[in-house]
Amino acid sequence: MNWAQAIRYFFGEAMLSLRRGWRVSLLAILTIAVSLFLSGLFALVSYNLGRRLDSWTGQARVVVYFDSATSEESLREARETLLALPWIDAVGIVSLEAARERFRQAFPDLADVLDDPDADPLPPSLEVRLSPAARGRALDPARREQLAAMTGVDWVDDDRAWLDRLQDLVAVGRAIGLGLGALLLVAAVFTISSVIGLMAYRYRDEIAVMRQVGATELLIRCPFYLEGCLQGLAGGLAALGGLWLTHVWLRPEETGSAILEAAVGDFLPFSQLLGLLALGTVAGGLGAVFSLRRELSEFDPAGD
Repeated sequence: MNWAQAIRYFFGEAMLSLRRGWRVSLLAILTIAVSLFLSGLFALVSYNLGRRLDSWTGQARVVVYFDSATSEESLREARETLLALPWIDAVGIVSLEAARERFRQAFPDLADVLDDPDADPLPPSLEVRLSPAARGRALDPARREQLAAMTGVDWVDDDRAWLDRLQDLVAVGRAIGLGLGALLLVAAVFTISSVIGLMAYRYRDEIAVMRQVGATELLIRCPFYLEGCLQGLAGGLAALGGLWLTHVWLRPEETGSAILEAAVGDFLPFSQLLGLLALGTVAGGLGAVFSLRRELSEFDPAGD
């Protein structure tokens, strides 16, 4: 038997076993599909949030808000003071009227609030763009204090402060997803191991005959290995199908949600999809290996 014939034999036997034991095989496929789906869902959200965070971090600003009574001349003087600092690239002035106009454009339904004589006016501010070397995590306390100590400053708002917290949350969520996915994947491996062991037990008489006529262990075991890999691959494909349907169902075009846009706006790249398929296939193969090390040795007179 050459390699081409052997491969056809392995595939034929594996497919025959899957058809005969389709109920238990379906259980193994569903188990690995659920584990990979949950892992992929965490990966999908982490991938999208990671991309959004990178984009938001690049656009992040430090805004220095002044008392509403601060004049434009005082703002210009404060701007020149900030431009003299080596870690600041540019400073833009947002006057009281400019702040009002921005508010009206951003929140047209709330524009009437600005006409309320009892409402506090929006404060003027300076928008600070940091130098490339200073763009990273949030301002250190010394630099924040330096800005807050300027005359007329009410408070300093650093976008990167909440971005840092969001990055930490994404990292925690990614770790939880990986841990949960790993636990479920281990459960899937044991499920496939049990299924393959059951199929090996059903074929114990045929296996005994094959050994008596001189069949090699490779010839006996490979169809079971391939069966486990096919179960894992089928589970991976089912998981990817579920991920795609979830992405389509939750995409912003259907829901109009900015939160969902940030979480699931883009589908996983091909490399990660291929990785999920490979992970399912490997998990199925490992389940078969673990099972056959135990089950087939019971049918081997030599105790192999």
